[in-house]
Amino acid sequence: MLRTASAVDVVIVGAGPAGLAAARHLTGAGVSVAVLEASSKIGGRSVTDRLDGFRLDHCGRPLAVSAAELRRTPGLDALAPRPFAPGLGVHHGLRLQRISAPRSTKGALSAARALLRADRRTERRTDRQADGGQGRPAERRTAPDRERRTLRRLDRRTGPSSPAPAAFAPAGDRPIRDALASRPAFPPRPHDAFLRPLLGALLCDPQLRGSSRGAAAALRGYAEGQLWLPAGGACAVPELLAAALPPGTVRTSVRVTAVSTTGVHTAEHGPVPCRAVLVATGARAAAELLPGLRVPAFHPVTVLHHTAATGRGRGAPARDTTLILPTDGPVAYTYAAGAIDPSRTPPGRTLLTTVVLGAAAALPPAVLDRAVGPQLDRIHGAHTDDRQLLTTHHDPYAVPAMPAPHDPERPVRVLAGLYVCGDHRDTGTLQGALNSGRRAARAVLQDFGLPAFTTEPDTLPTAA
Repeated sequence: MLRTASAVDVVIVGAGPAGLAAARHLTGAGVSVAVLEASSKIGGRSVTDRLDGFRLDHCGRPLAVSAAELRRTPGLDALAPRPFAPGLGVHHGLRLQRISAPRSTKGALSAARALLRADRRTERRTDRQADGGQGRPAERRTAPDRERRTLRRLDRRTGPSSPAPAAFAPAGDRPIRDALASRPAFPPRPHDAFLRPLLGALLCDPQLRGSSRGAAAALRGYAEGQLWLPAGGACAVPELLAAALPPGTVRTSVRVTAVSTTGVHTAEHGPVPCRAVLVATGARAAAELLPGLRVPAFHPVTVLHHTAATGRGRGAPARDTTLILPTDGPVAYTYAAGAIDPSRTPPGRTLLTTVVLGAAAALPPAVLDRAVGPQLDRIHGAHTDDRQLLTTHHDPYAVPAMPAPHDPERPVRVLAGLYVCGDHRDTGTLQGALNSGRRAARAVLQDFGLPAFTTEPDTLPTAA
């Protein structure tokens, strides 16, 4: 392994979606790459366990990644999305309210536009104040300008540094709950009843304290496409990315203990020289390798997987493929994963996936299972005696928080020859991880003096 890795141009630390996406972009441009993963399997948080014929995701998040983003990532053209039923289900304690697809889409788009309009008004006020109140808007810093200025400051330092401060983030960005509560920027409308639980589910932010611009992008992604699950489990994304890499590119059970601009040091094989290093781990592991890198706050997530015989109870778990958003109780959202993607279950069984967010996510598994049981009885129509808990997975660092103001394009170049990517450098979603991997690959190619693989902008269009 040492001889093979020594001959590569770039060592990527971490085999999650961001690192594997960067590897695909780099190898496609003719750059040799070695991806080193500390665990025994690839995927990072996009891991799927196999248990008695079931495929059980660790993350449990429904995806709203746009088709445009998937097309921009080589290797994901073969991904088979399994869509949820159009529309949403909002459960108000005792009854389920169906929200039609046209209504939910229209509501999401109008909310995204309202959030951005409110942000722009706040930004214009900030610009006028910065210009001395003369009424002439100050020159705004675009995302590329912010990144270039930040990178110049980072390159003058001798070691890894913290990311761009909030001063480089959009001035109009503010917490989601403040933007939703503002008047008249966001007048009360009927769709607000499902908007808040939908945003909490998409962003794993039940208190809605994150970036309003991040919320607008999530709503736009929901409205432009459809919520879906990858066929075969969340592991399908990293597996497809890895399958298209040259043989021997990805090495598991290799723990990197130190990084520099000229190589990495591994616990198993000692030093591995290269021309550049890209740290593509989670934020906490990245900060251990790059001291001074700021670690964000996180949203904890607990996923519970239950099963029941298909012919028992009132039958709802076997048929309903809608994302259900309860408005009370510990459950943030739940869905019949086996009905949406039959490859996740053995014949004759159902698979119910339930996600708990916030403080309740930290409860012991047995306590949490008893707490969500009555809700699942009412929502899915399966009696407690018919339902069996397969597994729970708790991750206190599941989703990086995006407090306002949030810059969705935080710098990926630490020094020339040393880079970092992941959802903590972009938005806390799969789309953010893929996007940051592409940006990091582009920075490497630029420093190598090689042509960029694409001229497309990094940020997808948002609501106008």
